Parts: sequence; C-alpha cells; structure tokens
Amino acid sequence: MTELTAKYSALAEAITAQLGERVQQLESSTGELGYAVEPADLLECCGVLRDSEALAFEMLMDLSGVDYLSYGREEWETSSATSSGFSRGVQSDDNREIGARIAQTGYQAPGRFAVVYHLLSITQNHRLRLKVCCEDDQRPMLDSVIDVWACADWYEREAFDLYGIIFRGHPDLRRILTDYGFIGHPFRKDFPLIGNVEMRYDPEKGRVVYEPVSIEPRTLVPKTIRDDNRYSPDLKDG
Repeated sequence: MTELTAKYSALAEAITAQLGERVQQLESSTGELGYAVEPADLLECCGVLRDSEALAFEMLMDLSGVDYLSYGREEWETSSATSSGFSRGVQSDDNREIGARIAQTGYQAPGRFAVVYHLLSITQNHRLRLKVCCEDDQRPMLDSVIDVWACADWYEREAFDLYGIIFRGHPDLRRILTDYGFIGHPFRKDFPLIGNVEMRYDPEKGRVVYEPVSIEPRTLVPKTIRDDNRYSPDLKDG
C-alpha cells in the first residue's frame, strides 16, 4: 500500500473522526484515498462527507459501476485460447504487488456489482473515492444519492443502463445511452461483446428493424499470417 502524503493523511484522520467504523480504508498503489462503506450506511456517510466543514465534499465528480464477475481470473476463459497472455484483473505494470497478491490468494470481491463515487472538495482541495458493494448479485440495488448531490441524476441513470444497478429513490430511473427498447446491460461481463441484435433502417417497412447479429465473434478466430514476398530472402541485398 502506497504511503499517503501529509495532506491525505490528515484527511484520513478527519474522516475517521467523523465516520469511525462505518467506513474502511481501501488499499491504494497510487497514494489516492478511498473507503468502502456498507449499503445501509451510504446515505448517512455521504451526508457527513458533504456537510462536515473539515471534509466539505460538495461535488460528486463521477459515479461508476463495476462488475467483478471474472475479477482476478484469466482474461481468456476458453478451451482453445492461450492462458499465457496478460490479464488486467491479475497483473498490471503499475500494480504488481496487489496483482501478485490477487494471483496467490484467489481474491474474490465481496459481491459481483459495486458502485464507486468520485468526490471533490472545492473548499479543501481534496479528492476521495467511496466504494459500495451491492448485496444482491441478481438484482443489484443501492440508495440513490440524488438528494445529497443532485448531479447524481444522470450518473445513476448511466450505471443503471450499462450495468443494471437499480438506485432506490431515483425520481426518473430510465435508460440514458441505449435505445428505450434495448434488452440487457452492455457493460456486464456476461453480455456478448458483439451484442444480441443489430439494427438497420428498412426502406420497405419505413422504420428501423432489429435482426440477429451478423458479426463474426473474433475472440477465438486466429490471426492469419500470410507470406509476404517483400520479405523474401531472394530480395535482400547480397
């Protein structure tokens, strides 16, 4: 775990003083400060983070969903593809220590889905990440933070659209990026990379129609290496 700067060490002490055991500090390889919070404590903790003068996280910069379905496992989960390639979940150049620990211990996330809140304090010039794991993998759900940060409106709709995470109390939770009739959630790791259907305009019907995907999946299609006469030994300088 990378050591925090004096600025963020002081912030960590202030958060501990305000929130106590309701938050748990996350490991970091970049010196960033992050905490995990239980779903039941989410709204209360967010309110304290915003309203406390010592913390003053007035702005929600972003909200992102996470799917841990295959976290820490090989990237190519097939019978014929190689298992010797890299895996972003197991190892990375910038995070070798944590990556090695995941590979050795078989780390599993507390739940399949999580939501990460990226907070900014303009007053104190602090940044913070807050992570909440959804309790139900089949129907992931968390309380909406729209009453704490109004800008969460569109962010939560995006996480709902792409990951299927439901935000309890959101006033208008509907898709924001995909078509209204779209089925499924594109950022889930069990969603096919090529999608389920494709759409085109049918001039005879005068409308858009949906059809089965005609794209060939490329994951298991080997690259074709062809001979190139430009590299023939006969063409090399004597």
